[in-house]
Amino acid sequence: MVNFDHNVRHFKPSGTCLKDLEEVNITIDELETLRLSYLEKMKQDSAAQTMEIHQSTFQRTLQRTLQKIADALVHGKSIRVEGGDYTMPGKDGTGPMGQGPVGGQNQGQGRGQRGFRGGKGAGTAGPGGECKCPSCGYEQAHQPGVPCAQMTCPECGKPMIRK
Repeated sequence: MVNFDHNVRHFKPSGTCLKDLEEVNITIDELETLRLSYLEKMKQDSAAQTMEIHQSTFQRTLQRTLQKIADALVHGKSIRVEGGDYTMPGKDGTGPMGQGPVGGQNQGQGRGQRGFRGGKGAGTAGPGGECKCPSCGYEQAHQPGVPCAQMTCPECGKPMIRK
């Protein structure tokens, strides 16, 4: 499960033509492991729970992603972000946090590059809604401008997710 719309899909070293570069592919779910680990500063078990995958899968995905990025940076390759094995929270094409339609192929789920599940989404959860603790079920109103993943459950101390 990917709870963030990753709009930037391609990176390359400056001063080079894209056609002259080798390319490294990072999937949407691989980028989500980076975002949760390093930007949201979530522990692997909580991040895995947020993505609805096993912690060991999260760890392997994160390690694979770091290796790909290191390869691209060290060897001057471009990085393309697309495809992967993920669904958006609504699982029905309603986009991040189930708030409105997403653009792109298969409305947030389906087949991406090379037959992997995935799709392209656009949109955010918006100002309303609720944050929910995946551990104990506690819910509270979402605070605009504060991602639910940065909030801590007052009942059990675990990171919250957007409902």
